[in-house]
Amino acid sequence: MEAENTVVLKHYAPGYYEHLKNFTLPEEQERFTAKPVDMLEASAERFPIVIVSGVEPVGFFVLHSSARVNEYTDNPNAMLLTAFSIEYTQQGKGLAQKGMLGVRDFLKEEFPWCNEIILAVNHKNIPAQNLYKKVGYKDTGRRKLGPIGEQFIYSLSI
Repeated sequence: MEAENTVVLKHYAPGYYEHLKNFTLPEEQERFTAKPVDMLEASAERFPIVIVSGVEPVGFFVLHSSARVNEYTDNPNAMLLTAFSIEYTQQGKGLAQKGMLGVRDFLKEEFPWCNEIILAVNHKNIPAQNLYKKVGYKDTGRRKLGPIGEQFIYSLSI
């Protein structure tokens, strides 16, 4: 069993469903991301990832290796990270930062061909921008129009 303060990234498994189904986010965060249960569909190009602290799922995101990545970068070895969230009751404990810091090693282990992770963050989502910058993501200068406004495209070299 993992220690309470450790954070690990794991591929989604059905045993996580009940926890993910009950994830809550404040309204101001909900508009920037998708609920985990709405993003669980896996495929050969889409990988739901659970952030686990101790034995409990505390966060979630999806990695993409589909043609959708081409909307954000010309790098054929990049993956796109979407739908990042931390369960509201678990926020403020450093879990988002620990989870994001684990992405690089997770990708090296699970997707060794990947050498860059790309994500889009809404221009109004300052807390997420600060988190991504703090863990090493760089603003590429590229912009994309998203469903609720301009998105900044960030990149992290693996």
